[in-house]
Amino acid sequence: MAARRGATFRRRELGKELRRLREKAGLTVQEAADGFGFSETKLSRVETGHNTLPRLADMEKLLDRYGVTDVDDREALLILHRDSLSSDWWSPYRNVMPSGMPLYVGLEMDARAMRTWHSQVVFGLLQTESYARAMFLTAKPVEETTTEFVEHHVQLRVARKQIITREDSPVELRVILDESALRRMTGSPKIMREQYEAIAEMCQLDHVTVQIMPCSLATYRASDNFTILDFDGDAASVVQVDVQNTISVTDKRREVWKHNRRFDVMREGALAPTETPRFLSNLARELA
Repeated sequence: MAARRGATFRRRELGKELRRLREKAGLTVQEAADGFGFSETKLSRVETGHNTLPRLADMEKLLDRYGVTDVDDREALLILHRDSLSSDWWSPYRNVMPSGMPLYVGLEMDARAMRTWHSQVVFGLLQTESYARAMFLTAKPVEETTTEFVEHHVQLRVARKQIITREDSPVELRVILDESALRRMTGSPKIMREQYEAIAEMCQLDHVTVQIMPCSLATYRASDNFTILDFDGDAASVVQVDVQNTISVTDKRREVWKHNRRFDVMREGALAPTETPRFLSNLARELA
């Protein structure tokens, strides 16, 4: 396992192992949770990595119920549980994130590679601070959010970009953007031109590839924005899909396979990465 592992990743790995042990013991979630003082829903969220068991005693009792008697196995799981209790860097922003987002944000920090498709707005990790702020401010009166809420969202978005710029193992990023996402006016022409320049600069990084899907191309386009995260070692890939007012995060093989296929088809249909800087330059000139 790679050295860089956040608490969210550990919670996910612990949850998957606890689910495997429960199923091996022939117990339902309800049967496993019975008598522990917490709900079936809570245990389900532990198994999916959204939460962890706050008390060591509960973890030990659960291992007893699952029949885990090997000393080394128990110790490894208890260490994983202890590590899963650590605070995540994004914890101060939890109250501004929609359901499912905390799990995804925590996992993306440990991703080796990221592949994403965005058709409506510029992909979040490529957004400039000005673009992100303008986008959230536009929605502010409709969503009835506060200025503080907007600023926290912008700060979170800027902080998340470190996975691209960090010196130690930056994420390998492949992005496909629909032309409409780039043409949709956000903020002002000045903000849009700065956004085009920022994407072009990002394309100069060896580990970043951006392709554009022109509106004139009659080719397949996925209906929802999605991102696929790949990890080092044997950790399962994860797919995140934008849905109304929330996001979906899963590592189910069928879902990951479907979105891998969708991405590959769109990658083949989009303009070559070498065409991206020129396309962005043309868009900027149109706004001059």
